Amino acid sequence: MKLQTLADLYIHELKDLYSAEKQLIKALPKMAKAATSEKLAQGFKKHLEETKEHAARLEKLLAAHSQTTRGPRCKGMEGLLKEGEELIEEEPDAEVLDAGLISAAQRVEHYEIAGYGCARTYAELLGDKEGAKILQTTLDEEGATDKILTELALSEINIAADK
Repeated sequence: MKLQTLADLYIHELKDLYSAEKQLIKALPKMAKAATSEKLAQGFKKHLEETKEHAARLEKLLAAHSQTTRGPRCKGMEGLLKEGEELIEEEPDAEVLDAGLISAAQRVEHYEIAGYGCARTYAELLGDKEGAKILQTTLDEEGATDKILTELALSEINIAADK
């Protein structure tokens, strides 16, 4: 796909986000299994359900623009998830693993926040009010997940890893 207009870039961004969400759907169960904190594991499981909804929203948005979900694999998400996998493979102490999983998850959230924020702005500029609204909803959910991860890290996970 040639990127010649903002509309082209918008579709490209939606497809990239879709690829990112699909990769995350595969990674979250592994993260939940690796977590030793029950709260963290449950958080990953809850976010898996939200992530499935995010992918479904992107499917609807792309369909509304007569587009498929096919596109290049999101290399940014691929790299972030690979770092998380490497952390798990290192087999650190349980509390350190949980702190590292939060760090990896927050990197993913920040990547998604950036992508959804850009896509929402493109939608607004292109007059896609419904798309902008849908993307803002997902952006709000990603921000909420990031906040929950921060609270969990500060209230118990990072404290336990420091002992």
